Amino acid sequence: MSEKRLKRQELRKKLYTKNRLVILNEESFEEVFSLRLTLMNVFVVAGLGAILIIFFTTFIIAFTPLREYIPGYASDQLKRDATRLALESDSLVNAVKKNEAYLSSIKKILTGELELAKFNKDSIYANLPENTNVEDVKPSEADLQLRDEVAREDKYNLFEKAQSKTGVVLFAPVKGSITEKFSTRNRHYAVDVALAKNTPIKAMLNGTVIFADWTPSTGNVVIIRHNNGFISAYKHAASLTKSQGDIVRTGEVIALAGSTGQESTGVHLHFELWKDGYPIDPTQFIEFE
Repeated sequence: MSEKRLKRQELRKKLYTKNRLVILNEESFEEVFSLRLTLMNVFVVAGLGAILIIFFTTFIIAFTPLREYIPGYASDQLKRDATRLALESDSLVNAVKKNEAYLSSIKKILTGELELAKFNKDSIYANLPENTNVEDVKPSEADLQLRDEVAREDKYNLFEKAQSKTGVVLFAPVKGSITEKFSTRNRHYAVDVALAKNTPIKAMLNGTVIFADWTPSTGNVVIIRHNNGFISAYKHAASLTKSQGDIVRTGEVIALAGSTGQESTGVHLHFELWKDGYPIDPTQFIEFE
């Protein structure tokens, strides 16, 4: 026990023994600075300094923008930019998908590889199968009486405004003899109209030119997108008078008739009419002869 006590006393004596830290001028040995201190004071000051350094470092990392310069910490601006870029990339992906679907439909128009939807003359929409009974559609006596009254009234109303069944009037792009009709069996989704060379080819309806260029198989081609989901294609032209992106009006000249492309057999117009991605027979809506 006495040895341990002696060691404690010696340790305490060393800790509290006063020492002097002196800074001397090397040339004159003049005392420049001196400081009295003990080992205990040195330990206390060093401990407090370490605690303060840890405290300020933690504060800087947690509450100041300086933490952005520390490896492993992401800045708020970087997070916002990453979120914005993620949203923009998602929007771009959707836009690319829409463009791919649109280009796919244009490719089908140029190649003719597609499925055919049936259309009747009174409607531009595909026919839906209907299962109706004859008894259900028979008019009643009141209905017959009302029809007679309306017929008698309309008999003398000759100047009332008439309305088209389809609401769309299509302009004939050219006038001539049809050499090959629309045929699903032969996969000929168009009508071929024989023409004299350089006959003006006109737009069937107001629209925007979405394609106007030369292709190996069909020569000079113009494709116009119209309202109501219509797309018209004019192929084998000798020359084009419109470019992609141009706005055209009904009856405006868009090309001159010719015989260009590997599939052409003479001067004629290969005219295709599309609705919502499906080809329809143009002769149901347009008189070419």
